[in-house]
Amino acid sequence: MSKIFVIHENNAWVEPLRDAFKELDLSYEEWFLDEGVLDFSSAPPEGVFYNRMSASSHTRGHRYGPEYTAAVLAWLESYDRVVVNDSRALRLEVSKIAQYAALRRYGIRTPRTLAAVGTQNIVAAAREMPAPFITKHNRAGKGLGVHLFHDVASLERYVASPQFEQSVDGVTLIQEYIQAPEPCITRAEFIGGKFLYAVRVDTSQGFELCPADVCQIGDLACPVGGETAVTRPRFEVIAGFQSPDLDRYQHFMQDNGIGVTGIESIVDEHGVRYTYDVNTNTNYNSEAEQKAGLYGMRTLAAYLGRASGQLPVREFAATAA
Repeated sequence: MSKIFVIHENNAWVEPLRDAFKELDLSYEEWFLDEGVLDFSSAPPEGVFYNRMSASSHTRGHRYGPEYTAAVLAWLESYDRVVVNDSRALRLEVSKIAQYAALRRYGIRTPRTLAAVGTQNIVAAAREMPAPFITKHNRAGKGLGVHLFHDVASLERYVASPQFEQSVDGVTLIQEYIQAPEPCITRAEFIGGKFLYAVRVDTSQGFELCPADVCQIGDLACPVGGETAVTRPRFEVIAGFQSPDLDRYQHFMQDNGIGVTGIESIVDEHGVRYTYDVNTNTNYNSEAEQKAGLYGMRTLAAYLGRASGQLPVREFAATAA
């Protein structure tokens, strides 16, 4: 039996996991990795290390959290410690271009995307993309920095304005806009490499789609549903969700060091599914889960309890059912 170590940089997002650890009486320790000193000459403690470092850490003042975490994960992996969401997963977390390149290897369709560095090149790339199109940051999180444009002239004015948001890694993506028959996306949640459930997310209020209860929607960057009022929950677990991509997602996760993730996709008016984001520090919406009787953080805690030897295998299976 060994301890669980949780690597993160956002206390609020870890609170539900702490409650789940307490409920299951699991031994754990948190490593808050916004900065620090790492001694490569010493051996790390024995245990199971769960990495939930976020691509959006810079929005909370933790600019180099992912870089420091990359160093820590390299250290842990050099000693063959068990890491859930290892250095390969972190690389995908902080780069959507890396995500799309990896997803493509498994036959998973992604939107047509151009990557540009420099405002002039952003505009030049947009001229290659039929309107409407969207821009987004290569390294972001929560849908931050997503904007919808109906013509290149609007984008040109935006990038020349004080409102222009530069991606923290300098890479802006210009991406085809997928026209869905209704304003929603699907987020498929996986724990221990296994599908747990899919949630329907209403996008009529904008693209800041973090499902955590503590996430607040401020200025809405990109409404896509017109002026119609929202008549259903923003987050809603989909009963009996099925898609051929589920198996592809699981193979993708297995080969890329991902044990826990939420994968977002959208279906166009022709029924074609496009996958556009992989979240390896996934959160869950308590209201949606309560209605469905499925609980992501408790399932996650039980999975880590099993991996650390603190819980028998049957505990995770019962919790995930």
